[in-house]
Amino acid sequence: MSVFDAADFDNHETVAYFSDKPTGLRAIIAVHSTALGPACGGTRMYPYASEQEALTDALRLSRGMSYKNAIANLPLGGGKAVILGDPANKTQALLLAYAAAINALDGRYITAMDVGMKPADMPVIARGTKYIAGYDQPGKTGGDSAPLTALGVFVGLKAAVKHRLGADSTEGLTVAIQGLGKVGMGLAERLHMEGAKLIVADMNQDTVKRAVDCFGAKAVSPDEIVTSECDVFSPNALGAILNDDTVPKLHARVIAGGANNQLARDEHGAALTARDILYAPDYVINGGGIIRVAGQIYGWDDNEIERRVLAIADTLAYIFRRADTENLPPNVIADRSAEERMSAAKSLPAKAAE
Repeated sequence: MSVFDAADFDNHETVAYFSDKPTGLRAIIAVHSTALGPACGGTRMYPYASEQEALTDALRLSRGMSYKNAIANLPLGGGKAVILGDPANKTQALLLAYAAAINALDGRYITAMDVGMKPADMPVIARGTKYIAGYDQPGKTGGDSAPLTALGVFVGLKAAVKHRLGADSTEGLTVAIQGLGKVGMGLAERLHMEGAKLIVADMNQDTVKRAVDCFGAKAVSPDEIVTSECDVFSPNALGAILNDDTVPKLHARVIAGGANNQLARDEHGAALTARDILYAPDYVINGGGIIRVAGQIYGWDDNEIERRVLAIADTLAYIFRRADTENLPPNVIADRSAEERMSAAKSLPAKAAE
């Protein structure tokens, strides 16, 4: 089957296949859009069952990065790379061959870190290409995106609470946090400081105990957290957590968390709206990480990066207002807003030539 016939092909600008026999490299780099700037998105290394499965991932994820970068108002387009193989078997030679593949696109794609890639891999790739960001580099803003992602989720959650519940603070509200990784724990700390009551769940019982001890949180099982009695449900772990089974059972009035791909399907956004549950689109609220990456690329200082992360609240407030006005789910409005920004950017050269 041709790439053009693939179900997830969305007029991608470039889909490039790379192979290097000596190192065993097999990679796909998908550039969805460069309307707003060079395509940026992480590299994922995974033992895909087939080339088609890898292509599907590259196409979907690159398109998602176009929307994520556009809605964050960043001068970046959307791209993604996948390396076919077991990350446990990666070698420096393979990573350098991959760097050469990135160079073949002549700056149209800038990579960062994703599943299967470790912080130690990034400096190796950087030996072979300058088109890389999102890791600790001397003289540049730090690569750890979790604190800023947590900050973005916190201010985005507050924007949702303001819109749906009319409250300026989370004080006294009950927030159920699913997932206590760096983002979930950072969010829990901020909410605790503001006076929210926390319900938490995670597969790691040590992190659950820490949240209980430090924040007075109530611990429940991972199976219970989604349908717990709360004002806000914050998914910060699994994707597709909002689905046919869970949406009818939700008690929360607001859904606002940092997990990717929270909706099992787009129509579940409409199902949430039908139940009067306000959903903060995931790729909008969790944009702090890509904002950090953009800051490295363009040399923004910490103040500018933080200003852009805090603006996530304003972006969500706009999406919520527009969703009410147009009687559409917030995820649909988020997509339309991103598409409008990309379309406007594409039209600029034509306007200038007139």
